[in-house]
Order: sequence, then structure tokens, then C-alpha cells
Amino acid sequence: MPAASTTLRLLAVSVIASLTVTGCQTLDDAGRAIGRSDLVNDLAARLDRALELTYSADYQLPGGQTATMAQAQDPARSAYTWPGGKLTVTPEATTRCQTAAGRATCTLEAPPAPNAKPTVTMFAEAKQRGLVTPPIVVGMLTTAALDPEAVIDQSDTTLAGHHATCVDVEQSAGDFTACVTTDGVLGSFTGQVDGREVELALSRYRETVDGSVFDLPPDAGVVDRRRPASS
Repeated sequence: MPAASTTLRLLAVSVIASLTVTGCQTLDDAGRAIGRSDLVNDLAARLDRALELTYSADYQLPGGQTATMAQAQDPARSAYTWPGGKLTVTPEATTRCQTAAGRATCTLEAPPAPNAKPTVTMFAEAKQRGLVTPPIVVGMLTTAALDPEAVIDQSDTTLAGHHATCVDVEQSAGDFTACVTTDGVLGSFTGQVDGREVELALSRYRETVDGSVFDLPPDAGVVDRRRPASS
């Protein structure tokens, strides 16, 4: 979903344009002192670059449940799977699936236009079910960075064997902690999203993708809402 790259860059630019570096500083991976705006921009840039990668990432959710984010290139495809649902974005369709009583029902809609910006509403169902996607995290980071009352602290950790930079945000809109790996993959998130407590943590990362992750669930009912091609 390369169009997401444009959105994340615009978000990062808006942060840099609107913030001034305060006395609060931290260290980047190279050990250089960086300010608050630089930190947010660095994390946004990491998430941006990751959109050009091929990878699969598994996440642990509360209650022993799991979720997966996967993407591949040439052609660009993305898949997000969570308990009871799935979203795939391919050149052929944007597909949303829901599972009830052991059977999936999938709705196919037109794919995003080439180079179109992704909309946050595209990820609404995933967000409601506890899967926070990178565009959502970048938006929350940007909002926090533009809040002069927000307190943003940095720390480092290791998730699924990968180094990650974390930001702990305290703000009136709701506190949250987000971690991003050096490769730009969302490492973990804990906090409130639309009034709902959300928590996930990276449990496995692979630089390959099984092509079947973009397929419809077996025996799924299909509703095709794509406009037929004109003759």
C-alpha cells in the first residue's frame, strides 16, 4: 500500500513545521542528542520506510489472542488479520472479512486509486477489534507532538529479538506508549484508542510473506461491491 508513504511523510512534515525543539532531549540509534520533534519525525520516518518492505509480523493481544500484519511488493499488497476479522488491500480489491459462527463473510470493494492517500476509516474495524495499524499510531504521535501540554519520554527495548525505540506519551487526550523497531515495524502499543483500551506486542517478525495471507478465508461468503468494468 505505497500510498500510505505519502500520508506518513505529510504527518512528519507537519510535526517539524509546528514544533520547536525544547530543552528535552534524548538519543537516537547513533547516540546523537535529538529533540522532541526530531524523535517524532524519526519514528514517523521509520514507519514510512517500512511500507516499502516485505514482511510478516505477528502480535500478541490480551487474553491470548493474536493478530498479524503482512505486506509484500511487486505488486504492493497488505493484509491485516485479527480475531474475527481481516482486511486485505491489493490491486484487485479492498476486502473486509468478518467471521461469525465459524464462517467468514467478505465484502470486496474497489481498490485504492494509484498513489491515493489511505484513509483512517480503512482501518476502523481493525482498530475497534484491538489491532492498531501504523497509520493510526503516526496520527496519534503527531497529535501528541502538537499538544504543548503533552509529555513525551523516550526509552529503548527489545521485542521479538529486535531493538525498538519507545515513546511514552502523557496527555489530556489519553496516555499511550508506542514502540517502533529499527526497521520501522510497529513493535508495541498500549493505550486508549477511541475510548477503548488497546494493547499489542510484537511476538514474531519475518522478512518473508506467505502469499496465502492475501487470500479469502476458506468457504467465505463473498459480496462483490466493485463496479463492473465498462465494456
